[in-house]
Amino acid sequence: MTIDIHDMMNSIIKSVSRIDYIKPEDIPGIDLYMDQVTTFMESQLASSKRYPEDKILTKTMINNYAKNDLLPSPEKKRYSREHLLLLIFIYYFKSILSINDIQTLLNPITEKYFKSDSDMDLTSIYNEVFSMEKNQIEYLTKDLLSRYKTAQGTFQEAPEEDQEFLKLFSFICLLSFDVYMKKMLIEHLIDEMRPASEDPKDKKHRK
Repeated sequence: MTIDIHDMMNSIIKSVSRIDYIKPEDIPGIDLYMDQVTTFMESQLASSKRYPEDKILTKTMINNYAKNDLLPSPEKKRYSREHLLLLIFIYYFKSILSINDIQTLLNPITEKYFKSDSDMDLTSIYNEVFSMEKNQIEYLTKDLLSRYKTAQGTFQEAPEEDQEFLKLFSFICLLSFDVYMKKMLIEHLIDEMRPASEDPKDKKHRK
């Protein structure tokens, strides 16, 4: 097994540096039909796909989000700017959180700020959250390099032919542990958001 881990790291760092989000000004100012929504999301988030054939959002997914109260129903089969903002949040959350967790997290936002007439609306919330994006990418790049350096220092006594793979395994374990711990923290925070009368264990946790 031959892995050019240095080239791989350079490729990862370049990919991280290109991570972007959908800017509010890129969101159409008119209501969209379902096909237009999926086309828009596909074009804007294509760079986040693992494989070219992967789908960002499908009609079935969006219908299920509305069915599970993650997304307000469209008006006359058309989705507003606020619908699109919520779909973007759902897209990022769905890879790590259950439907119930996303519902707990987004429902207070939706109830208070969906179609809000005040200065604080979904667009301003979206802007505030994603304004942190640039600093987080810079931090992530430094963190990746630090973890990579740590992993490269492992398995010094392993057989030479196995060191390359074992160091890569160490790097993946470091990254996985970080994701695991942060996922646990997020779930704990979401549990704290739930009303005391609502026991998450009594609900079916759907993905």
